[in-house]
This record gives sequence, C-alpha cells and structure tokens, in this order.
Amino acid sequence: MSNRKGFTLIELLIVVVIIGILAAIAIPKFANTKEKAVLASMKSDLRNMVTAQEGFFSDNQDYAGLYGAAQVNGTGGAGTVAFGPSTNNTLTFSNVTAAGWAAEATNLTLQGAIQTCGVFVGAAAAPNAAITNEGAPACY
Repeated sequence: MSNRKGFTLIELLIVVVIIGILAAIAIPKFANTKEKAVLASMKSDLRNMVTAQEGFFSDNQDYAGLYGAAQVNGTGGAGTVAFGPSTNNTLTFSNVTAAGWAAEATNLTLQGAIQTCGVFVGAAAAPNAAITNEGAPACY
C-alpha cells in the first residue's frame, strides 16, 4: 500500500474552471479601463491646449489655428501655439478668431461608442452639443 500525495484530476479540473470563470469576469473590466485612459488623455490634451492658447493670446491678442513644436506668432488664426498632443491623439481646430476657438481631439485606437472629445473658448461655437461649458472638455 503506497501513500501517494497530490491532487486528483477532478480537483484540478474544478480549479481550472474556477480560474476560467474569474478571468471571464475580469478581462472585460480591464479592456474598458484602457478606453477610459485614452479618453482621459484626450481630455487632458484639450485642457492643456486651453492653457497654451491663453498664453498665445496673451502674446498676440488672437488665438492660434495650428499647433507645433515652437510658437509662431500670427493673427487671424495664422499663428502656431507650442503644443504636442499625447501619443495617437490628434487635435483639430475650428472657428478660430480673436474672439474664441474650438477644437476636437480624436484617437484612432478607440473602438467604443465615444471616440471624440471637444472644447470651446470664447465666442466660438461648440463642435458638439455635448460640450456645454466653455473651456471644459467633453467627450461624445
């Protein structure tokens, strides 16, 4: 009579099934976290753009219509504000005048229902009805 220690096949299968059930619950939660992080980076870029544009306005009494590595002064939306968006984020300006501006941020890696964020400042029209407060980014 030998004294064998260890787990039976049934016990191992039960453990594998339990781990599988836990993984099936946890993995979708982590996938959603990445989408939220990308949306947060887009909102952060738009908030930082508001700050950069206000600095540009202080120098030029006008807002910039472009962004790049260095500030290039100009009026009528022809200037370039010194700003670089986060990885995979793209910013697009619209309605740029001396009285205000609007911008949208997009990221092609997003696959959920929400894929664009926007912000407006001053007299510029908001790029989407979801944006209700001036200078406060919203996603839609």
